[in-house]
Amino acid sequence: MDDASILKRRGYILGINLGEGSYAKVKSAYSERLKFNVAVKIIDRKKVPTDFLEKFLPREIEILATLNHRSIIRTYEIFETSDGRIYIIMELGVQGDLLGFIKTRGALHEDDARKKFHQLSSAIKYCHDLDIVHRDLKCENILLDKDFNIKLSDFGFSKRCPRDDSGRLMLSKTFCGSAAYAAPEVLQGIPYQPKVCDIWSLGVILYIMVCGSMPYDDSNIKKMLRIQKEHRINFPRSKNLTGECKDLIYHLLQPDINRRLHIDEILSHCWVQPKAQGLSSGVINEEGESSRGAEPSWTPDTPDTPATKLELQEEARSETRPEMQSKSKPDEETMQMRVSRQSDPTGLNGELQSRETEEGVPSRPPETHT
Repeated sequence: MDDASILKRRGYILGINLGEGSYAKVKSAYSERLKFNVAVKIIDRKKVPTDFLEKFLPREIEILATLNHRSIIRTYEIFETSDGRIYIIMELGVQGDLLGFIKTRGALHEDDARKKFHQLSSAIKYCHDLDIVHRDLKCENILLDKDFNIKLSDFGFSKRCPRDDSGRLMLSKTFCGSAAYAAPEVLQGIPYQPKVCDIWSLGVILYIMVCGSMPYDDSNIKKMLRIQKEHRINFPRSKNLTGECKDLIYHLLQPDINRRLHIDEILSHCWVQPKAQGLSSGVINEEGESSRGAEPSWTPDTPDTPATKLELQEEARSETRPEMQSKSKPDEETMQMRVSRQSDPTGLNGELQSRETEEGVPSRPPETHT
């Protein structure tokens, strides 16, 4: 039977196509039981690579069946037909994804960004407390419900973090997701702590929320890594960001994994707290840590220069979702980075070409972590 007939027998009336890849597709459907629209991910076992079938798909299904958080896309039902088609019935993000939202409306006001970032951080804390890491956090994987609340989605790269005999989390070696959102230790091929890498991605997402652009130009990975390890962050003057917001981003995009914020520290940060006025007197000292004193100056001593042309790059979903691509995913011992450039799909570059920036002070001389 075709998809419409199979879904009809389960009480779903098939709707429009929401997305399609090499061996998976996502469609909308109306649930006669739930009385509202849902999203249906359809995966054909016959068309998927072996490593995805044996590793990524079982992880995703097991984790989706576990998660229950108001800021994570809800999974209502998972079933499989005798011919190997898997149907995952999920909550529908009716307002689209965060990237499209920012593309249409521009950078968010800090109050709106604070609310959404708090929701996203709460979802990540929930996952991390369960030793689940997402490993593909990006604006395209953050959906919005009818009230524009955050709904984290796409757990195709997620996994449970294994622990050693002493109870410590084990390191991971697999490169997952988009280079533009990946932590520097991942891009360098260093065995990494997945939870800490999720935190870096949160920093990239928050920067995009309040600036409407990417914090780093990923057209040259080697150059981007050098800038990241020097802890240099350019903030657009035109956005008039508060010191508290810059402080949070600065400590999320921390190249030293031992000093990068943990999820509990993010949620307790003064900027994230809804009623707190925050670091009105907070500064970034020479060690890159918060202290009390005069309001930090983020303006460099050198003359103002135009911002580097960055692309808020929406990588093709076929490159970051295992169920949406035809190539096999890397195994746990392989680093396979996707750094191909694409034309700017967001329409944000025009704003960036003439914008002035101010630069965060490096916390310390460049370091190489090995």
